Amino acid sequence: MKPMLPLAALLLATTAPALAQNSAPQPVLPVNTIPEARDVPYPGTLQLDIDATNTQQGIFNVKEVIPVAKSGHMVLLFPKWLPGNHGPRGEIEKLAGLQIRANGKRVAWTRDPVDVYAFHIDVPAGAKKLDLEFQFISATVADQGRIVMTPAMMSLQWNSMSLYPAGYFTRRIPVQATVKYPTGWSAASGLPSKATGSTYTYDKTTYEILVDSPVLAGRYYRPIELSPRVTLDVFADSPEELDAKPEQIEAHKRLVEQAVKTFGTQHYDHYHFLLSISEELGGIGLEHHRSSEDGTRPGYFTKWDENTGSRNLLPHEYTHSWDGKFRRGADLWTPDYRTPMRGSLLWVYEGQTQFWGYVFQARSGLVNKADTLEAYAAIMASLDNRPAREWRPLVDTTNDPVITARRPKGWVSQQRSEDYYNEGLLVWMEVDSILREKSGGTKSIDDFARSFFGYRDGDFGEVTYTLDDVASTLNSVVPWDWKSFLNERLSAVTERAPLKGFEKNGYKLVYTDVPNKAGRGAKDAADFTYSLGLTIGPKGITNVTWDSAAFNAGMDLGDEIVAVNGRGYTGDRLKDAVKAAKGSKEPIKLLLKSGDRYREVAIDYHEGLRYPHLVKTVEGEAGLDKLLEPR
Repeated sequence: MKPMLPLAALLLATTAPALAQNSAPQPVLPVNTIPEARDVPYPGTLQLDIDATNTQQGIFNVKEVIPVAKSGHMVLLFPKWLPGNHGPRGEIEKLAGLQIRANGKRVAWTRDPVDVYAFHIDVPAGAKKLDLEFQFISATVADQGRIVMTPAMMSLQWNSMSLYPAGYFTRRIPVQATVKYPTGWSAASGLPSKATGSTYTYDKTTYEILVDSPVLAGRYYRPIELSPRVTLDVFADSPEELDAKPEQIEAHKRLVEQAVKTFGTQHYDHYHFLLSISEELGGIGLEHHRSSEDGTRPGYFTKWDENTGSRNLLPHEYTHSWDGKFRRGADLWTPDYRTPMRGSLLWVYEGQTQFWGYVFQARSGLVNKADTLEAYAAIMASLDNRPAREWRPLVDTTNDPVITARRPKGWVSQQRSEDYYNEGLLVWMEVDSILREKSGGTKSIDDFARSFFGYRDGDFGEVTYTLDDVASTLNSVVPWDWKSFLNERLSAVTERAPLKGFEKNGYKLVYTDVPNKAGRGAKDAADFTYSLGLTIGPKGITNVTWDSAAFNAGMDLGDEIVAVNGRGYTGDRLKDAVKAAKGSKEPIKLLLKSGDRYREVAIDYHEGLRYPHLVKTVEGEAGLDKLLEPR
């Protein structure tokens, strides 16, 4: 115990530090000292020189030259708000070793106390350029973030390898980049380059286009031409994973063909699918105008029949070249990577892209129609069984990339997540059904897509839109009160998901005791989402649905099921217990373990196994059948 101080001493001891702080305040940078971006040309070309050869330790060594036109205060920015991430996701924590020199002398920098992505410097008199050196350090284990460099492969994103001057639209900042890769490696990007040995020199471009043109590089590489303007660039941990069969390549060629037929234009000079097949490199699905970063686990080609779900990735990211990159929500477009993006129109950017991703996988044959219907059913059931629908509208979920930084939630069924993806799909399916209905079958969402996205072929700039623009284009296809309809779907809170589009297009959602092929239940019998209200992974319960039988029994994420009705747990044993409880009055008794604690629960559920499926409700060719037919 500390000795007691006299009252006067105690008062002095508690007030003296405050008086000292008030009398000698620490220097603070003035507010608003970071200049706003202006649409004027930057005076000079940035030079980037990256050494990407330290693949064992995952370190990119960067040298950057930034021309300067005058002395005095200047701010350098690390990209923060990244297109496609929909939030402030720049990995500033992985920048290290920053040193700045001018005229051969060290220039001190000060990080902004509010915007930690900004660095303040004073450019000395007579300086014509700044010489920067720093490192970007890849995660080497998963809990540090995405691993972007391995001994066999790397994902080079320019936004992580550069600083840029504040005060300018990024499209007005010229830049030229050079990268040295490990000997024997190949590199692919949407940005053209020339290789001299292992060093690639990329065409001079703008900083905006550079950031939108990432590189995938590696030891084992196979380029596959899908059309005169589209290439599938495949990199893998081993050469065996590059073994794409002719019929698999043909399906990818049809993907390109079907998208171009639907939209009527291509918004790129040449497009690159940057596909990584790796156990080590972090997975990814990120859109760019002339490329996409597509990361899958081994087996994409070699275990084709077992990896149906992974084949939705390329159709989705490819669609973004039209939806999200060429046509972009007005509040998502920003002049630089410091200005916050707003996501109120993500139900178009991502929701309609999600819609077309499933349509194109079926039209191309990348995934057959039956498996596509199973995927639709899984999506519909998931959204139709979320109690959070009753308090949180769809449009509010467009804030989730900022709210959660895309970290998992504990009770997603009561919180919702980024539902604008899949519920956006449902809304656009309803749009298609209304267009067909009100036009007597002469119009569909294809007509909207061609009007909204299908012009200015080869242009990879951006054309922004608002909700009024979306409604106006729909009205040009079929006159109706589209704005009121869309506002209702976006802003209303409802008990049930908007499934009418599928129903009007000839299919309805049902539940049977046969596992859904797109769900976990088909593989390990551990998906009880629509019966008990839980799913189980290798290390315990991974999801509990709010207000389900499992929830009401007090079960939680992370609980491990030790025993079922007095016998050791297996997925099949729990499945048998659910079957046996159907029609009876006896609860299902489980022994749970959480840490070093055990407890017993009794689940009062008697409706048997339930898995979602779509069934056709009309004779002949339904609207959904027509939608999924190849063009």
